[in-house]
Amino acid sequence: MAAKLPVLAPVARTRKSPFYASAVKAGVTGVTIYNHMLLPTWFDTPEQDYWAIMNGVTCWDVGGERQVEVTGPDAFELVRLLTPRNLSKHKIGQCKYIPMVNQDGGMINDPVLLRLGENHFWISIADSDILLWAQGIALGKGLDVKITEPDVSPLAIQGPKSDDVGAKLFGEWVRDLKFFWFKELEFEGMPLVIARSGWSKQGGFEVYLRDSQYGAKLWDMVMDAGAEFDIKPAAPNSIERVESGLLSYGNDMDMTNNPYEIGLDKFVDLKQDIDFIGKFALQKIRAKGIKQKLVGLKFNCDPIPWNEEFWPIRSNSRGVIGKVTSSTYSPQLKANIGLGFVPIDMTEIGTEVMIDSPYGYFSAEVHKVPFI
Repeated sequence: MAAKLPVLAPVARTRKSPFYASAVKAGVTGVTIYNHMLLPTWFDTPEQDYWAIMNGVTCWDVGGERQVEVTGPDAFELVRLLTPRNLSKHKIGQCKYIPMVNQDGGMINDPVLLRLGENHFWISIADSDILLWAQGIALGKGLDVKITEPDVSPLAIQGPKSDDVGAKLFGEWVRDLKFFWFKELEFEGMPLVIARSGWSKQGGFEVYLRDSQYGAKLWDMVMDAGAEFDIKPAAPNSIERVESGLLSYGNDMDMTNNPYEIGLDKFVDLKQDIDFIGKFALQKIRAKGIKQKLVGLKFNCDPIPWNEEFWPIRSNSRGVIGKVTSSTYSPQLKANIGLGFVPIDMTEIGTEVMIDSPYGYFSAEVHKVPFI
């Protein structure tokens, strides 16, 4: 008999987003902890939520995607130190996906950087304590900056009908907003930033609310505007993101992995004149070459749940050679798929490996990413 899974029990000290009460009222059934906050994971089932985002439009409480705000005369210098990506052409009103590494070249986050002014930035972080890291770097370098966690919480509108919802709510101009650009505005008394972004590849927006007292109001306005398009409350979807090859910090990377191993080479510029954190380590890693790489995997097995732990990847002749970092059942491919690390000489599409899972021992092939 299978053991009954424990229940995550929210208490008063558990941080909640301004939208969390609305999400509970809407019927959220799964939550996790993200940046020390409660983050919804699904409402109906992961597969039902998946079809909602693939075919229509969904509204997500992603307030756990916290912002690290950097302001002051040395703000641009600090953010350039924090990433190997070249930010010299980063314009006001633009978002940039930036890997962040430590002194050894290990990944500590993969946030989106928003430039609100010449010396005003938001680092929209994945699940790790970048606020403390940035404050420590600034202190150590003696930089004139202010680093805080502002009262800013994103609400995502995602799916192929997201433009229709956004246009009905905010105006037709949102259809012309370019990918990874944003606009600041006040709407119905609420200070907002609307960005063409989101943790899916189905299109959409992230609406950054700059005053938490309006959380329920904004949620209701989005849901009301989306009613004619059959909008559904949902959450970042594990199925869609694995199919799309979107990486999850803590699952598909951590401080033991460098950007080259996870396919972020194009975001590393070792020729820029600034000595960003980890530059010399990344120079050595590139010169030496990597021993493993994150790849897509298509499993040969009956449908199984996603993995709660890292499953060993084996070779019949070499033993354990890597690990599965994320997996899910794809309703479109009618197969289990995942991401995992394998040796660099086993990354060719079609290479067969063996998966050692709690659900059995089965084969898998290296597959192109995105899967769909």
